[in-house]
Amino acid sequence: MNQSDVITNAGKPGFTGLTRIIKATGYSFQGLRDAFKYESAIRQELLLLVIFTPIALLLDVSNIEKILLVASLVLVVIVELLNSAIEAVVDRVGTEHHILSGRAKDIGSAAVFVTLCLAAFIWFMVVML
Repeated sequence: MNQSDVITNAGKPGFTGLTRIIKATGYSFQGLRDAFKYESAIRQELLLLVIFTPIALLLDVSNIEKILLVASLVLVVIVELLNSAIEAVVDRVGTEHHILSGRAKDIGSAAVFVTLCLAAFIWFMVVML
């Protein structure tokens, strides 16, 4: 038994090389489409990204500061995507209340909150000071 047999037998496709990259890219775009379609928080945070990115680029600050401003917004979207994935898995496992399910969702939500606080701090420090 070789390594590709183990991966294939584990339920994952055994694609390699360019085919794997193309398939993975397709799965990524499907995930973005699904997140946009089913998660209102993603839509809200993408709207913030679309509104504030041009503002960041027009501000009279250094290029590094512009990168920090935009990156902080992108980071919020990334963490929200991860939080949405956690919530989807928890909901898939079961809809009944379980302390660990609630904890997983709360921790994911906390990660989004901390990231939003970080973004607000970065914007405050760059724009106001």
